[in-house]
Amino acid sequence: MIRKMFALVCSAMFFLAAAQSGTSVPRAATQATATDDGTLKALAAVAGAGAMETHTYEYLEELSDDIGARVTGSPEAARAIAWGVDKMKAIGLENVHTEAWKISRGWTRISADAELVAPIHRQLMIDSLGWVGSTPAGGVQAEVVPVNAYQLDDELKNNSANWRGKVLLIIQKGEAPKDRMSAFAKFGGFLKSAHQAGAVAVIGGQGGRKAAGMHLTHTGALGFDAYYDIPVVSMAAEDQEQLERYLDRGKTVRLKMNVQNHATDGAVDSANAVGEIRGTENPDQIIVVGGHLDSWDLASGSTDNGCGTTVTLGAAEAIMKSGFKPRRTIRFVLFTGEEEGLLGSLAYTKTHQNEMAKHVAALILDFGQGPVTGFQMGGHDDLIPIVQKFANSLQAFGDLKVDDEIEFGTDTGPFTLAGLPAINLNQDSPDYKYTHHSPVDTFDKVQADILDRNATVMALAAFWIADRPERLASPWPQEKTAKMLIDQHQDGILKAFGLWPFGNLGTAEPEKP
Repeated sequence: MIRKMFALVCSAMFFLAAAQSGTSVPRAATQATATDDGTLKALAAVAGAGAMETHTYEYLEELSDDIGARVTGSPEAARAIAWGVDKMKAIGLENVHTEAWKISRGWTRISADAELVAPIHRQLMIDSLGWVGSTPAGGVQAEVVPVNAYQLDDELKNNSANWRGKVLLIIQKGEAPKDRMSAFAKFGGFLKSAHQAGAVAVIGGQGGRKAAGMHLTHTGALGFDAYYDIPVVSMAAEDQEQLERYLDRGKTVRLKMNVQNHATDGAVDSANAVGEIRGTENPDQIIVVGGHLDSWDLASGSTDNGCGTTVTLGAAEAIMKSGFKPRRTIRFVLFTGEEEGLLGSLAYTKTHQNEMAKHVAALILDFGQGPVTGFQMGGHDDLIPIVQKFANSLQAFGDLKVDDEIEFGTDTGPFTLAGLPAINLNQDSPDYKYTHHSPVDTFDKVQADILDRNATVMALAAFWIADRPERLASPWPQEKTAKMLIDQHQDGILKAFGLWPFGNLGTAEPEKP
């Protein structure tokens, strides 16, 4: 940890000294890495402040341990929003405020228990998914029947008549669907059909996937702002596999399951926290920088997405402490409602739809606790050369790659739909599959040096986009965005979730009147 940080600081100080003194960087290094657009002096100062003068790790500890889990619409989420506003004000951001929006209903976890009744008796480990219903008070005892997630259409056609009064165990056999997100979209329709068929519960995890890791469960939403009346649980993989072995041997499996959740009858309030560093020359041109503040509730939400929240705050702090201000406005946003379907970022693009033409880009971090490895440009392949040149200048952070990958699994998605380069900070987080949405998503899973490193990368990228002499990008016309999404095979999943705003644009067919 100390050696990595020392290297980072030395690199930042080297470039800062060179920029301030007029000393030239060696020619080979200049050709390979240094920016040539007049931003180097400020970027070196931002790098130094990010490495030495931010409180990113302390912010994460406060958010994780003093506030804890932050389910959208909950009192704890409201506390986190107020905390985010206070931090932005303390950092010195301008125009700090909240932007209110509503989620269609609130949801609270109460309890979830399961026992294997036959062929043997033992306790099982389960947790409820989010925004799903409950069993009758006191629970139910029912036979378990398997449902193959890879053949849901056939299961519904041939077997649903036998589901009444049963617990459905989602298994995965045969050839997996090539499009995982489309399979996830289909799972919501299956849950509605299962409830109508009289099934009493589903063991299936998020989208029918088993829990990752030893003796872990994972929670999560099952649609975009969607609620399902049937209780759906994640079961520890070890317990689920035992049930599968029994069924494979033809044994009758019976469970007693009691799942209790509470959902409100109507919408509840939420909000995004917003603060700015106003631009000096083009303040009406806006770069959005952010992560999501909400979390799930089996732990404290440190890796998902306390990291993104506090990296955003650390980036803002680094820029403020550098003493430099960019030409354009950097707007820092802590979104809520990401876990229920990108709701806070969708609300942002709707609230600001009349000024989206003035937006330049969005920069989001939401891939957990690992170091940033590159920039995903959200389909804007035309920007790869210039952004790769900038990435090459960040020598202390390794070999950062730039590609045109699109990410609709986090808050980049709504900005992509708005035609902007929605830049996802790609990360190397191999343990994230264990920690996110799980009981081990806790503060101890995050390393201080990596958190500071990522905040510095975010700060540098945000400042460079905001301060370069030429505007990096303007929003694409709808037709161009639609064509790009179709070419990258993203239209199917967006249509499945009702998020496709383009009609027939981008296709060979004319728009229908």
